[in-house]
Amino acid sequence: MGLFTLAEARTELARLRPVLDEVITLRADMVELSAALVPGGEPTSLGGLPERKAAEARLNELMTEIQETGAELKGVAPLLVDFPADLDGVPVLLCWLEGDTDITWYHRADLGFAGRRPLPDDAV
Repeated sequence: MGLFTLAEARTELARLRPVLDEVITLRADMVELSAALVPGGEPTSLGGLPERKAAEARLNELMTEIQETGAELKGVAPLLVDFPADLDGVPVLLCWLEGDTDITWYHRADLGFAGRRPLPDDAV
């Protein structure tokens, strides 16, 4: 897959919002279902092992759907999605973290999340 412009990454993020929202819901459901399945676990109205397996399968489908866009799914708890891009000739990842309302951060591809910086005002 190619590189994203900032506008393309923002468009793709908007298109992925329902998918990301479903990932967040499924993630919480899976944690609750898993906790209920351990010996002595608190029962849940969500179901049991079949529902846990179904949630896991759906989560895998959604993660594949995200990655098929060319975006990189870097984390699930919290959700972290990177969009490969180029900023002034430097390979970067435009970075969206669960809770962000927009893509306003980036980091150099070789530095990872620890090198995360706000996008410059003139980024397009």
